[in-house]
This record gives sequence, structure tokens and C-alpha cells, in this order.
Amino acid sequence: MPVPSELMTQSAEVVVSAAVLLFAYAYFGYPLILAVLGTFTRRTVPGVDDAPDWPHVSITVPAYNEEAQIRDLIESLLALDYPRDRLQILIVSDASSDGTDGIVREYADRGVELLRMPERGGKTKAEAAAAERLRGEVVVNTDASIRIAPGSVKPLVAVFRDPRIGLASGRDLSVSPGQATENLSESGYVGYEMKVRDLETRVAGIIGASGCFYAIRPQLHRVPLPHALSRDFASALHTIEHGFRPVSVPDAEYRRKVRTITRGMETLWHKRRLLNPFRHPVVSWMLVSHKLCRWAFPWAALASLLALAALAPTYPVAGVLFLVGVLFLVAARIGWLRDGRQGASRLLSLPAFVVAGNLAAAVALIRAFRGEKDPTWEPTRREGAAAQGG
Repeated sequence: MPVPSELMTQSAEVVVSAAVLLFAYAYFGYPLILAVLGTFTRRTVPGVDDAPDWPHVSITVPAYNEEAQIRDLIESLLALDYPRDRLQILIVSDASSDGTDGIVREYADRGVELLRMPERGGKTKAEAAAAERLRGEVVVNTDASIRIAPGSVKPLVAVFRDPRIGLASGRDLSVSPGQATENLSESGYVGYEMKVRDLETRVAGIIGASGCFYAIRPQLHRVPLPHALSRDFASALHTIEHGFRPVSVPDAEYRRKVRTITRGMETLWHKRRLLNPFRHPVVSWMLVSHKLCRWAFPWAALASLLALAALAPTYPVAGVLFLVGVLFLVAARIGWLRDGRQGASRLLSLPAFVVAGNLAAAVALIRAFRGEKDPTWEPTRREGAAAQGG
């Protein structure tokens, strides 16, 4: 029988090994399996050339105190390369207390509509309230803090010529506040995430849409949803529940700044029936691999770092790995301080975003277990001119 010190050493080794395996599977193994499966299935989506007749589209934009950027947003929507007589633009003011509503009303003669909520209720509630006002055959949900590339709506809408597709998500491009350049600490990871979505599209379908820019069939958009949940994540899941396929569209680009995790956890709990491997074998595997494994990794990494510290006196290599972990955290801290500044290094930006993302996931899990719900939201603010997608 192992003595206590040996038992502690063995336990620490198991913790470190488990963390390494979890990381390797979640970020490398899962995409690799998707790539292999995609060579056999390779489901495609219709392109712009396959869509000669454009359907009526409703664009809905929830907004809260956006007077600094709402005019620029509306101008960008009016400049979209899409038949204007087939485009409805509806701004949903979540009881804004600044000049947002007045600016929107200035565009009434150009067909821009305003729906004002009587009291602030959050993004999901605002989008739900807009549902009955939408006249389009396809509903595009976007955000006041992003800019859609002029030619991005057509490829997003074109995929709905396939009657099996119920949702289409745009492609993220992250930018720093007030800049048209990419946010170094996020751009690499966002590009990786978009590649994973492309692979998921080939195999079955994505399991989460980009909340800032996605299109959905009206009957799916009107499915009731608790206001504290994440509509973009839930929309992809109930698209699957209703027998449709959610997909990613690489040519539909936009730029954005930030996303949240807590509501995603609450949403998955609300849709936990999809985790049943007997009823949804492929979807449950994708949810566990893409979501649960990533959300669990911060805690596995913390346990691994503590285990390496415990092993260091016995195994010099453990001490070296512990030192590497600490240096990674230091590099992340420096990356946070320098991100978005002139001369910022991608070498520092990568650990900055990795640590920030995992820290956010850890905090989100704590909030989710506490039952903390926040249906309202503070939109991302941009300084100066907003970036244009392209």
C-alpha cells in the first residue's frame, strides 16, 4: 500500500495528466475528429450564385444608450448590398435614457423603424418583443456595437434556399476599441473558433451562433425563451430540436469586441435534454467537446499548477513546468497591459487571451452555480469611428 507521500505524488501526477489530456482533446482532438468525419460527410451550404431571388429580410438591432454609435450603425445598414425594398430595419430601444431614440426617428423617412421598450429588460427580452413586428422571411439579429460588411447579408441569407437549414451564423473578426485593426489578444483565438465552426458545419451543424450577427427562420426566432438566457446559443440548440440545421457562413463577416459565457452555461442547462447521447448522439458529443470540456479546463489547469508545485521537490521537470506556467501567467498580465497599443506583440497577446478566456469561464461557472442571472446587458462601447467589416 502506498505511503501518504507516494499517494500524494500519484494523485498529483493524475491531476496533471488529466489536465493535459483535457486541453489536448478540447482544443486539438475534437477539431481533428471533426476534420476526419468531415471528409466523409462534408455537408455543404448554398452560395450566393444559387440565390437569384432574394427573400424579404428583417434586421433587428437591440440598443441601449447607443447615441454615440447608433447613427453610424444605421448608415452602415442602409449601405448594405441588398435590395432595399426587401429589407426591414428595426431598432429596439431597451428603454434608452440618452438620445438614441431621437436619432433613430430621424431615419423614419428612410424606412428605419423604432420599437421602444417601456422598461429595460435585456437583449433577449427586446428581441422577443420585436418578433411580432418582423415581416421578413428571414430574420437577421445583429448588435449596435458591430459593423456588418456591405456584402455579408447576401451570403448569410442565401443558405436558406436549403429547406433543411434553420440558422446561419456570421464570422467574427475582433477589433480593439476605437481601432480598425484586429484585437491581437482575441484575433488568433477567434480565427481558430471560426475554423472549428466550419468543421462542425461540414459534419452536422454548429452548436452556437454569433450573437452579433446571425440569421434565423421566423418560426424559430419566435420560440419562447427565458429572458436570462443567451438567445444566440439557444437559437442554435432549438434549431436542432426542431429538426433544422444551424450552419456557419464564412463569407458573412462582421467585427465585434466581446462575448459572455455565464448566459451560455445557463442556456445549456435549459437545453440539457440535448446532452442525452441516446437521443442526440452527435449533438451531445459536440456540446460536451466544444462547451463542457472548455468550461472545465480552467479548473483542471489550476489543479494541475498546484499539482506541479507539489511534485517539484521530487521531480525537477515538474518544477520546470510549474515555472513555465507562472511565466505564462506573467506574460498574460503583460499582454493585458499592452494589448491594443502600438508595438503590442502577438507573442504576448496569445497568453493574454488564453488566460482571460479561461478566467472568464471559471468566474462564469461560479456565477452559474450561484444562480446569478442578468438579463440586461451593457453594450460594447467604441471610441471614435467604428470599424467596418470587410
